[in-house]
Amino acid sequence: MSIIMFGIDHTKANIDERSIFSFPAKSMSQAYSRFLNEDGVSGCVIISTCNRMELWLSTEEDSGVDAPALVCDYLGLDQEDYEYLFIERKRRDAVDHLFRLAAGLESKIVGEDQIITQVGDALSVARSYFATDKPLEVLFRTAVTAGKKVKTNTDLSFADHSVIHAAISYLAERNISVAGKKCLVIGNGMMGKLSAKTLLENNADVTVTVRKYHHNVVEVPDGCRVIDYSDRYEYLPECDLIVSATSSQNYTISKEELPAVDHEIHMIDLAIPRDIDRAVGEISGINLYDIDSFNVDIMSDKLKLNLKKAEYILEEEKKEFYDWWEGRDYMPLIQRLKKDTGADVDVRLTPVYKKLPLDDEDKDMLRSEIRKSSERMMNHLIFELKGIMDDDSFKEMLDAMNQVMSDKGGRDGA
Repeated sequence: MSIIMFGIDHTKANIDERSIFSFPAKSMSQAYSRFLNEDGVSGCVIISTCNRMELWLSTEEDSGVDAPALVCDYLGLDQEDYEYLFIERKRRDAVDHLFRLAAGLESKIVGEDQIITQVGDALSVARSYFATDKPLEVLFRTAVTAGKKVKTNTDLSFADHSVIHAAISYLAERNISVAGKKCLVIGNGMMGKLSAKTLLENNADVTVTVRKYHHNVVEVPDGCRVIDYSDRYEYLPECDLIVSATSSQNYTISKEELPAVDHEIHMIDLAIPRDIDRAVGEISGINLYDIDSFNVDIMSDKLKLNLKKAEYILEEEKKEFYDWWEGRDYMPLIQRLKKDTGADVDVRLTPVYKKLPLDDEDKDMLRSEIRKSSERMMNHLIFELKGIMDDDSFKEMLDAMNQVMSDKGGRDGA
């Protein structure tokens, strides 16, 4: 088996190019069906966010799957027109990238919080279409766990962790405060809710739009007013700032329908594809920004130190995945050897446990921890040996260990 990642280089692709390669939620079923039908593909996960598109494939070794051609064929694009944007990673290069991605180290805003959720959500969506296989399941779960450990144990923040935070900071640097300003947020997804909440935290007067025909319950942050989406143009002239963050394929604000405004309005478009018609930015008094307007490039000494710490955590977590990957064919036998080792240690120490001046609950906790430590020690030993032995010798060694443990169990039980 092999892992392939194909994507668009978000450091080169502008917002319109990223829009071309986006996979809206409505098209996911068709996309997964197409990619999984490709010869040699056994699993698939699509990450499609405002800043990136990545297609992850689990394939047969040397399958010859051409991921760029697969995506371009599906989207109806001429591959040669966009090759300068392509990034393709395979095997360890792909695995390393996903761990860094989940930890926020590949984001335009280093350490941003949203990417962990987005990677986890991508896995959940793939599962809903029965698109994942064991390698992708283990890889994505381990990467998300690693990302959470980085978030918990390091500080990669600039005090901001999202594009809306960066946007507010960007405006503040230009002496434009959102405090006390009337703000309208269009969109009830993760980005929309985060934008509304962040504006409230910065003392803005926030109103959000809700669609009447929305079938699901819409969560609106406490402190926000609500208007129907269809009334947005009527309310817009009263606003000082507009944030639009939907997954709509149509403009939420177009130049033709925009009413006259008599004061300065800042409009922030956080959507891919665009929510706000670019022509709106040509209107006098309106300042239009998109997600490419808020690049953050701050590298303090503290951040550099925490980046090194994050890399160390990722290396430790990647080792867990590689241990599984390299030993997956032997995993049932390895699991048995681990459990047999833990059980053997437990039996040998039983007389000691009985003599300890501890209550039963503490004894059980101690036994459990020692048993787990014994299993981890055996696991570490096995994979250290795996690194210095060829496959045939490693398999013979496992079989011999299994025989010894089986014979020992029979003698102990006799």
